[in-house]
Amino acid sequence: MTLNERIVNLCEKKGISQSKLEKDLGIAKGSVTKWKTQEPRHSTIEKVADYFGVSVEYIMTGEETSGYYLNEETAKMAQEMFEDPDMRSLFDMKRNMPPERFKAHMEFMKNLYKQETGEDI
Repeated sequence: MTLNERIVNLCEKKGISQSKLEKDLGIAKGSVTKWKTQEPRHSTIEKVADYFGVSVEYIMTGEETSGYYLNEETAKMAQEMFEDPDMRSLFDMKRNMPPERFKAHMEFMKNLYKQETGEDI
């Protein structure tokens, strides 16, 4: 897989267009397509990696250095969050909501889960 194909694949997984990526990163329209034949600047690769939450190494080679995450469970959680828009939304809400309000939302969801399944989380 080429650098361009990896970036296109990341866009698809995140559910965004290449144009949106270009706009969000403040790079020229058509840049992603141009990367089929020209390698972007290192600073641009860093922006792309940060945007998708992957390493520069992954963008360049498709490989991640082992040990990127502290343990396998953390790696699985990060991958799930990357692939699942609902998980990303929940994480974004947690970051953007006052702690007391988020705690109330979590209690509501826990109670609803318990009512539906009879199990505690």
